[in-house]
Amino acid sequence: MILGIGSDITDVRRIAKVIERHGERFLDRVFTPTERAKADKRRNRIETYAKRFAAKEACAKALGTGLRAGVWWRDMGVVNLPSGRPTMELTGGAQRRLQALTPPGYEPRIDLTITDEGPTAQALVIISAVVVPPA
Repeated sequence: MILGIGSDITDVRRIAKVIERHGERFLDRVFTPTERAKADKRRNRIETYAKRFAAKEACAKALGTGLRAGVWWRDMGVVNLPSGRPTMELTGGAQRRLQALTPPGYEPRIDLTITDEGPTAQALVIISAVVVPPA
């Protein structure tokens, strides 16, 4: 069952300007250490940050809160599963909101797709609940 859907389109040039203007302060406030490590080793560093920014916006929309009600930027982080598939790892207020959305007997699943095609980056997040298999 789908619990929430969120999408976002981000202008890569805007993210580049914010990073140029605010640098480490912006990066530390918005991105997790895992996201920063991944982006900083990429040739297309700014596009990588823009995709992750769009993913956070989309995830906040899928949670139904936006960036309020205790949900902060670094509570949502893009991570890759061993298969390479991207998903979101939630902590803090975002994790609490996800738990509140998930019905008893179900576990949450977050599907994420991210892409960029200059000058935009796009993300789509679908949060669903799947039945917990009997033990």
